[in-house]
Amino acid sequence: MSKKTIIVVGSSNTDMIIQLDRIPRPGETILGGEFTSAAGGKGANQAVGAARAGGQVTFIARVGQDMFGDQAVAGFTKEGINADHVTRDPSRPSGVALIFVAKDGENSIAVAGGANGELSPADVKEAANLFAGAGMLVMQLETPLVTVQAAADLAAKAGVRVILNPAPARAIPDQLLKKVSIITPNETEAELLTGIKVDSEAAASNAADKLLARGVKTAIITLGSRGAFVAGDGVGKLVPGFKVKAVDTTAAGDTFNGALAVALVEGKTLENSVRFANAAAAISVTRLGAQTSVPTRREIEELLKNNP
Repeated sequence: MSKKTIIVVGSSNTDMIIQLDRIPRPGETILGGEFTSAAGGKGANQAVGAARAGGQVTFIARVGQDMFGDQAVAGFTKEGINADHVTRDPSRPSGVALIFVAKDGENSIAVAGGANGELSPADVKEAANLFAGAGMLVMQLETPLVTVQAAADLAAKAGVRVILNPAPARAIPDQLLKKVSIITPNETEAELLTGIKVDSEAAASNAADKLLARGVKTAIITLGSRGAFVAGDGVGKLVPGFKVKAVDTTAAGDTFNGALAVALVEGKTLENSVRFANAAAAISVTRLGAQTSVPTRREIEELLKNNP
């Protein structure tokens, strides 16, 4: 396995998207929305994000033996992702996400995980040989925590760095955090993990310090259009984002994580890697959908070139 290979362990969903003027309130029905569907799931989004950013990617996941699963696997192959360890589950359907997207780009998402909930430590262990010599492991929390822990354990034994995107937000045991090289929460996730409301750069710094104290090597708190606060590896600063017109923020964080992994395995500094990831995420919010919004390497480099 090449040192530049990125292993992604995580979820795969099909997104059902409705564009509306605003997000419906509880009990409210809004008519007139426009419907589209797109490939999604945080794990799959991150795998595609890394592949389009120039990474060599292997994806470990579970999808159903259904139309959505067929489309997902075909999509991974088209992106050049190694899908040999995407298991077809005989008893559970593929994951589905229902997404409302408001005119200002904000979204509201509900997920039926399906086969994602069956991704097991055994599935990861069957791919144990992939970890030897890989450059990075990327994970999220849309699959069982025991499976995330099993993958982190394999990475630790193989000396592979781990990026954990703690989304959807949930409590994470210190046993797992101690094996995480880089954690990448947004403001909401950082608050859940630390108890600190991230409403300023100073608060982001305090939250990052608290994560470092729990055993994480580096904390990167993503702050939307403002950029990302980075703490660890000799860095403690805000890396600014890029000014763009947001259309849909779906998968912006996933795009960030995929691009971050690519930049790091290529040997870029932490700060430059975050800037590369910020650029990728900025492009993604200008487009509708999850994987449909993920930029190519050329597009990322062009934005960076035009914003030195």
